Amino acid sequence: MSRFPDTAIISSIRMKAAFTAPRYYGFGTLWMPSERRGDFQALVADLRSRHRYTDEIKWTHVTRFSRPFYAALLDEFFRRKWLMFHCLIVRKGFVNMDFHEDMDEARQKHYSMLVKAKVKYFCAGAANKAYHFRVDPLPCRYKKADEVTFKIAGAQLKNELGLDPLKTLITRDSKLTVGIQVADLLLGASMSDWQNEATAGPKLDIRSALAEHLGWPDLRADTGLREWKFNIWYFHDPTTGAPRESQTRPVNLKVPMPTFRPRETEAR
Repeated sequence: MSRFPDTAIISSIRMKAAFTAPRYYGFGTLWMPSERRGDFQALVADLRSRHRYTDEIKWTHVTRFSRPFYAALLDEFFRRKWLMFHCLIVRKGFVNMDFHEDMDEARQKHYSMLVKAKVKYFCAGAANKAYHFRVDPLPCRYKKADEVTFKIAGAQLKNELGLDPLKTLITRDSKLTVGIQVADLLLGASMSDWQNEATAGPKLDIRSALAEHLGWPDLRADTGLREWKFNIWYFHDPTTGAPRESQTRPVNLKVPMPTFRPRETEAR
């Protein structure tokens, strides 16, 4: 695991639920070493060719016609040791607004919290690690919210670690960036049980396939901090007095992966 993960992060933000007001919002990150970006592009291109799929990759595009492509993409993700996905899920109604000016600021802080926690964990004080973000725009009134969030997280990491691991941020249109598209798919599937989105049909098939890869009956739970391949973090703020909605479950990967051992770990 010495060469992974240390360089590239592709991220996606998901706040919409089909036909309903969402109770949760989430942030998803797809990680890979920078030298694997070409391999990743080739992997997805090959799957597109084999399944004759030309549309944008995203959770809302899972249909009975596209289901075989998405099932194959999910399988390939779990077979690759150089790919991982980490997300944060937040219950909108449980956000303590005493600490935020408005919901835009709350989302920015939660996004920054995810970035900071993951980079700090995997960086583990190594001076030779560098992280590059490719993100779709944060849905905030302030157009440069993603840049501000990135700078804040970078400054906090530099203060805490004495290092500067966050190197670049480029805002991309998800339609033109396959990594962000795959992050959207994995985030949408991860949140489907929380949002009650996948109740039948092709989406339920993909959700069930994802849960099977984790060794779970469903996706209404989060993982432990040390789960590096596929990590779901449910944010619980005890200051709100609200109960924790989920239990942390152990993961039993269908395709076993090696253990990542950072030099130091901290609790969430």
